[in-house]
Amino acid sequence: MINKPLTPRERELCLQHAEMCQVLSHPTRLEIITVLREGEQTVGVIAKLLEIGMGNLSQHLAMMRERRILSSRKAGNQVYYRVANPKLLKACDLLRDILLEQIEKESRLLISKPTTARR
Repeated sequence: MINKPLTPRERELCLQHAEMCQVLSHPTRLEIITVLREGEQTVGVIAKLLEIGMGNLSQHLAMMRERRILSSRKAGNQVYYRVANPKLLKACDLLRDILLEQIEKESRLLISKPTTARR
């Protein structure tokens, strides 16, 4: 139980946490992270794997780079992206585990739910 007001640092952390969650709240951005799990990829490869246009992808990548979720490097005319901090993948894995458990639990409830006979 917290018995004192939040410090300015704690409030700032909550603000930044919320901003990061906003960036991660879009399915396409989660798909980008999924593609980058295996390591860095070029923009072209990401676009091909996700089957989205370069303009749309560029907007998502820019937002994720601004929030330091992704980092990039340029080699010639290619831009490569990667997840900036591997701990982010662990956080996503934890959320996925929670979601999978919820889905499994809901499925068991639906299967075990008795059906009512109609007359």
